[in-house]
Amino acid sequence: MTFVTKLSFQSGDRTVLEKTVSDLKSLIERKGGECKGPHSAPPDDLRVPLYRNLKPGNTFPNWTYTVYSRQMEIHGADHIAREVGHMDFPDSVHVEIEVEQKKPLGHRKN
Repeated sequence: MTFVTKLSFQSGDRTVLEKTVSDLKSLIERKGGECKGPHSAPPDDLRVPLYRNLKPGNTFPNWTYTVYSRQMEIHGADHIAREVGHMDFPDSVHVEIEVEQKKPLGHRKN
């Protein structure tokens, strides 16, 4: 059975996100792992209301910001995926790691 490690990255700082993802991809390939991605999603423009105080109706203009996303997959290479899981990423980058176990075709469930 092989494992697929899915990595999701989000950040408001596009340059830091791009550098983090490209450095990680080159590290994985240098160590001999199979990497798919990075795949980018359209940026999300978010708006957050800001209130002057706790009473309703008295507000500042909305705070708007953009969030950029990238996804990658590491196939097999469990030792590399484990190493990536223990890495320190920049504070401005949010990282989610999901591990999925893939069974070979024709595998019976018992």
